[in-house]
Amino acid sequence: MIAETVCSAASAAGLGIAVVTAYRKRFLAATRIAAYSLVPVGLVMTGVVGWLADTAFSPTAWAGFGVLGMAWALFATTRIVERRRGGTRAERKAARGAQRDAVAPAASAPSLGPGARQSTRPATAPAAKSSADEFSDIEAILKKHGI
Repeated sequence: MIAETVCSAASAAGLGIAVVTAYRKRFLAATRIAAYSLVPVGLVMTGVVGWLADTAFSPTAWAGFGVLGMAWALFATTRIVERRRGGTRAERKAARGAQRDAVAPAASAPSLGPGARQSTRPATAPAAKSSADEFSDIEAILKKHGI
């Protein structure tokens, strides 16, 4: 009963502030304040405030919160220990097996295929053309286009 009264009073005060804000021609802010001030009344009307008040003063509810906290602490502790150890046994065993097996143990170098010959020239050095060869290429292109 007290919680409902406090919520109603807070809503009334908020609506009063919204009216003063609207009087100052700040309608957007007044609308926002009115929306916030209607929330407590809505919570009272839906029964949430009564449920929270019953829960806050219930020793059984507080014991339940304690049990939930203990469960969370146990989960967190096991996760911390698991990370320090490096995972569960099955995960460690799978990781060790993956380290031993290579992806492709027989492939040591890329295959060039039958009859492939390697160039004696380094791959990074471009073939040097003489200026006459370059001009003849340009002439051929120009003749092709009729220029």
